Amino acid sequence: MSRKILSQTLAETISGQDLGDARAFFENELLQHQQHLKALPVNADRLARARIELEIARAQIGLGNKDQCWQTAYPLLAIFIDNECFEQAVECCELMYLAEQGDSIIALGHGCWLAVTYPVETALSVDMLSYIIDETPDNSDGAAVASVAAMYLVELRAQGDAKDNLLFLAKQLVALVAKRHRGIEDEESIEIWIEMLELNNLDELFARLGKVIDAIVGSQWWFERDDLRAKLPVQ
Repeated sequence: MSRKILSQTLAETISGQDLGDARAFFENELLQHQQHLKALPVNADRLARARIELEIARAQIGLGNKDQCWQTAYPLLAIFIDNECFEQAVECCELMYLAEQGDSIIALGHGCWLAVTYPVETALSVDMLSYIIDETPDNSDGAAVASVAAMYLVELRAQGDAKDNLLFLAKQLVALVAKRHRGIEDEESIEIWIEMLELNNLDELFARLGKVIDAIVGSQWWFERDDLRAKLPVQ
């Protein structure tokens, strides 16, 4: 299921369908996954259950049942982390962010940290960083850091035909932030703006992104980052 669908309200069209079709789609998704979950044997693997429950949470957010989505998704994060299923962990954080609950902004910080630290789907990483842009004031350097980081992640990770499309979208994000941050629009001025903010240095860029994420999460980390860093392959 497309993340674009999840981030749209039910008042918007989904692949040319109207509101009733959209609701029917999510209701069908929810029913199917609930039945799938119920059909699992009692001794089924917890990770297998968690993956189905993640799909249930997607359907719940699509139906606008945000509190239910949070209640479904929150316990799954630890399961995905423990099993090193980091892409599903990021997706879980995204759903918790979209659920708009009291700790949703903290979930965003966790998802962004995971999306940058681990080579998850590049489009998902760009999505997570774009949410930081949405959450920051127009004059915030944090939005600039997130947008340029998204562009560099695409350049570093994406491959094939998808890279061109993602790079175009990432550059559009950078242009959007540059316009609202400094009122600049032309490519040359944007490059100067990136240099002025010292975001053309990758080490500096991702160190500053780490500070942005720390500011979002504060002391409320739900997992031990040092333990996860220790499991990363030596570069």
